Amino acid sequence: MSTTTIAGHEIEVNEDGFMLNPDQWTPEIAAELAREAGIDPLTDKHWEVIDFCRRDNAEKGTPPGVRRITKNISVSMKEIYGLFPGGPGILAARISGLTKPKGCI
Repeated sequence: MSTTTIAGHEIEVNEDGFMLNPDQWTPEIAAELAREAGIDPLTDKHWEVIDFCRRDNAEKGTPPGVRRITKNISVSMKEIYGLFPGGPGILAARISGLTKPKGCI
């Protein structure tokens, strides 16, 4: 575990850079993480995914993978790859302030 500063907040992260405490997350942190990943600005569709990821994680205790996201909200598999390029499950989780989803490489 280490700490890093994101959007002016000291955040606890693991060795892969994922936040350890989702309660430290803020929308400003999400926006900065997205910018660092080349996503700017976050659109309503991005926020729909982020909000679902955070709700689902709170309910199930684990971040959702891509299949669970696309089965539960109005975002297709093709669309989520466009919204979060280069690994949508991992990137959506990171921007949502969550740990790496199980099953994501």
